[in-house]
Amino acid sequence: MEPSLARIWSNFRRFVGVPTRQGEWRTGSAFSALGILAVAPLVVPRRQYLVYLPRGHTRWRRAPLIVLCHGCRQTPEAFAQGTRIAAAADANRWLVVMPRQRDNANAWSCWNWFDSATVAGTGEAAIVAAITRKVVRRHGADASRVFAAGLSAGGALAAILGVRFPALFRGVAVHSGIACGAAMTPLSAASVMARGPETNVAAIGRAAHDPAHRVPLLVLQGMADDVMAPRNATALARQYLALAGVAVDAGTLPGPSGDRSDQTSGRRVRTRDWRDNAGLVARLVEIDGLGHAWSGGDASLPYNDGAAPDALATIRDWIRDLAP
Repeated sequence: MEPSLARIWSNFRRFVGVPTRQGEWRTGSAFSALGILAVAPLVVPRRQYLVYLPRGHTRWRRAPLIVLCHGCRQTPEAFAQGTRIAAAADANRWLVVMPRQRDNANAWSCWNWFDSATVAGTGEAAIVAAITRKVVRRHGADASRVFAAGLSAGGALAAILGVRFPALFRGVAVHSGIACGAAMTPLSAASVMARGPETNVAAIGRAAHDPAHRVPLLVLQGMADDVMAPRNATALARQYLALAGVAVDAGTLPGPSGDRSDQTSGRRVRTRDWRDNAGLVARLVEIDGLGHAWSGGDASLPYNDGAAPDALATIRDWIRDLAP
């Protein structure tokens, strides 16, 4: 069968609801008129993406959607391989969409989390939101179970998405990332990564509080990270507690609801939870000995550490905690 006919047949089977026999990667792109970057205003506000349809998926059976954003010097393909996201998606029946940064938007393939437009909810945040809505419509995702996640710059973008689009995202998982609005200019980004936010990020979360929409947070942070200072993780937790309406000081975290430590592969893993009457608000997982890398990933690739804990298993458990 010619490739074009095969694609038509595949689309027809998906439209009528025939489950996929095996997982399948597809490509697409989305545009947002609000996606103009302050740091690169001539870049077309469109981004390509990869979407993974897990084994057994049918558009008539609503599935959770994970919006997974790669880090600097990564591609969606490398990030998918490093995290083993396809296997996790098959096991959990997740749809997965992975936006792709453009070379002319950032020379290192970083998402521009420090861009003033993106921080405000336009720029690349608006583009990824447009990608998310398109995948929800086209592939039958459950709009009430859409989660943003990412590593490093991708985690920083995920954090912005949760603050600026609380009606779209059910939760946000950030691995080695940074809070929304932590840097005021591109020139200050490196300093913020090394030393922590230059702004009151809790105040940014407090100002964005939306009583009608709850966006719980998961943070994973390596305590040996020499790229993203661990204090960015605690600042991110403060921001999302404030986003949920919890009273938070500018520089300290309130006492957690739960605090436990485990030994995993010789590493100490500390997990703190903050809960209210409605359930989990934020979870902070601090991993001793982990540098700037995805925990439990494919160590043959850059920015992946093969030792436990498995970040995707941690995300899976967090999602189940949100909606048991």
